[in-house]
Amino acid sequence: MTHILVTGGAGYIGSHACKALRAAGFVPVTYDNLVTGWEDAVKFGPFEKGDLNDRARLDEVFATYQPVAVMHFAALSQVGEAMSEPGRYWSNNVGGSLTLIEAAVAAGCLDFVFSSTCATYGEHDNVVLDESTPQHPLNAYGASKRAVEDILRDFGASHGLRSVIFRYFNVAGADPEAEVGEFHRPETHLVPLVLDAIDGKRDALTIFGTDYDTPDGTCVRDYVHVCDLVDAHVLGLKWLQDGKDSQVFNLGTGTGFSVREVMDKAAEVTGKPVPHTVGPRRGGDCTKLVSGSVRAATILGWTPSRSDLETMIADAWRWHKAGNYER
Repeated sequence: MTHILVTGGAGYIGSHACKALRAAGFVPVTYDNLVTGWEDAVKFGPFEKGDLNDRARLDEVFATYQPVAVMHFAALSQVGEAMSEPGRYWSNNVGGSLTLIEAAVAAGCLDFVFSSTCATYGEHDNVVLDESTPQHPLNAYGASKRAVEDILRDFGASHGLRSVIFRYFNVAGADPEAEVGEFHRPETHLVPLVLDAIDGKRDALTIFGTDYDTPDGTCVRDYVHVCDLVDAHVLGLKWLQDGKDSQVFNLGTGTGFSVREVMDKAAEVTGKPVPHTVGPRRGGDCTKLVSGSVRAATILGWTPSRSDLETMIADAWRWHKAGNYER
């Protein structure tokens, strides 16, 4: 059996990655401290509870399973929290990742797929972002992810660690079979917030700003289906397993949808209106944030198949209605 260590495998994206890995013939070993993940989401391979900063526990897990690669999703990821508590982000996201990387190298596990973010680019309003766009993160979340990218490059030069780094845009949707899905506490992502409002789980959705320079006045973001996203991770893993060199890829579709477009499509899919109010702009929100993902398509052969807005919302709604995890 070929084991892959999946940190954060009990979380939203990590659990979908575990399902994709199992389908691809791997055995995903989830390593998660369950601070933001859910044990109910671990369905596709062994579960090992542990913290990234616990080197002895990591060494034990590496010795037990002898994974051939690491898929690293575990991280704190709330931008507001990163602004108010940057120390947590540097300690967990950077310190924990460094401990993980050192443990992987010590175990001879030298293929590493890393979950990064478009937040490493910082503020480039109304610019289509590609992998060569300068990185100027605005908060400890983006800065911590960029720091881990730097650590991976340094360990590549010193120890032969090979990595595929994926910089995500907005991830949405859920497993079409509703075995796993998206659930955060607190919830901050637009699609589940919209569905919560439709389903009466919150009073109303707040639209933060309606005076942006977009066709309907609301912010535009690039959304990619979580299943398409994790398919790219499997391709990245196979790229490394084939002995190829380290790479960096954006993951988005190159197409943006506004907040109102998401709301309108959700109303269409569910047959219910979206209760909402209008609030002022939030500081740091860009008008338009869209990916240029030609490298992933050209080099990995990645072709998103579920990232149209209707499919993303329909899959998310199916998961939402299933009522899984602790709601």
